[in-house]
Amino acid sequence: MLLIKHIDLLEKTIAEWQASGLSVGFVPTMGALHQGHLSLIEQALLENDRVVCSIFVNPTQFNNPKDLENYPNQIEEDFELLKQKGCHLIFTPFKENMYPNGASSICFELNDLDKQMEGARRPGHFDGVCTIVSKFFELIKPKNAYFGEKDFQQLAIIRELNKSQGFGINIIGCPIIRESDGLAMSSRNTLLNNEERSIAPNIY
Repeated sequence: MLLIKHIDLLEKTIAEWQASGLSVGFVPTMGALHQGHLSLIEQALLENDRVVCSIFVNPTQFNNPKDLENYPNQIEEDFELLKQKGCHLIFTPFKENMYPNGASSICFELNDLDKQMEGARRPGHFDGVCTIVSKFFELIKPKNAYFGEKDFQQLAIIRELNKSQGFGINIIGCPIIRESDGLAMSSRNTLLNNEERSIAPNIY
């Protein structure tokens, strides 16, 4: 398993794979991995010769600075989980390399998919998501990219982004993975106290 932090080495590795005719699958994450993320890795491994997983807590998709500050971080555990699964490459870039001119988003035309539901309550969130995903797509140039259906609005928006920007990537939605009590697995579940965690499955 390769652990890469620098863009030039990532691009060199991807180019070598593609020159050898190897297909590349991509799973973008913000870390704090759980079985939901790992199910995406498993699917990608079945359908591609090489699998890249990014771990990058993207600052431009956070409306609340406190949310960014408190986002779970377990990077060493994440590396071990991905190694056990057989992921070929982990890309953990520096913020300064992904945003050399400062952490700002590009505004995307998303056919109003970002104006409702979560997007209506988190203005700019999906522009931040699309900004970082488009940067990753340009660097990695995957054949297939994998997203969980838990974030269904995000999945629809990524499909629209892929279409409008002409990336030509297969965007593959993967089923929600749940805890035994029905709660959808999420990195932020670790931020719940015991009382909140007992209430949360009522959503399901």
